[in-house]
Amino acid sequence: MRAARLLQILLILQNRGRQTSAQLGAELEVTPRTILRDVDAMTEAGLPIIVHPGNQGGIELGFNYRRRLPGLTKDEAQALGLILNAENPMVATLGL
Repeated sequence: MRAARLLQILLILQNRGRQTSAQLGAELEVTPRTILRDVDAMTEAGLPIIVHPGNQGGIELGFNYRRRLPGLTKDEAQALGLILNAENPMVATLGL
C-alpha cells in the first residue's frame, strides 16, 4: 500500500500544489508523520520535493516537476502499487 500512497502524494502535489502534511495525512488516512517519512523516501528516490517549514509552510514539487500519470483514480493507483510491490517474474522482466 505504501507504493500506492507515494503515487497518490505525487499526484496530489502535482494537481493541487502546496499541501501540508496534515492535509495529505487526512486525505490518505495516515498520520502527518507518515507523510513526512513518505516525502523523505520520495526525496531519496530523486523527486524534487520541497518542504517549507513553519506556519505558512507545506510540501510541494519543485522545478515545475510533472510526472505523466494521467487519469489514474485512487483505485487504479493502489492497484498499480500492489502490482509493482508483488514478487512477479513479469514485473522483474520489465525491470520495474
